[in-house]
Amino acid sequence: VQLQASGGGLVQAGGSLRLSCAASGRTFKNRAMGWFRQAPGKEREFIARITSSGISTYYADSVKGRFTISRDNAKNTAYLQMISLKPEDTAVYHCAADVSDYSRTYQHASSYDYWGQGTQVTVSS
Repeated sequence: VQLQASGGGLVQAGGSLRLSCAASGRTFKNRAMGWFRQAPGKEREFIARITSSGISTYYADSVKGRFTISRDNAKNTAYLQMISLKPEDTAVYHCAADVSDYSRTYQHASSYDYWGQGTQVTVSS
């Protein structure tokens, strides 16, 4: 699975962005998808995860209620809708695919098998 993240940019605090993660290959629909972010000098941080069917979603407390993960298996694409953005949301955002649909360690980057390149999100105050 090859992943391509897009949709990042510069936005003012309180604004919104929608990130997309386009996947190649026929196995996308069988993979759980996750979003992580990494700010300069910080470790990669779990943001959200969605199971292959889209039935179950999981979020970090820091984004719960503001970010929504979704997917369209017909388009081989996962999304991260972000609203009420804050300056502390500034980071490079990465999407990732997990061959295991359910994982106890889904918040760990090492649980994911495929990664896309990141897309920069910058939130100005």
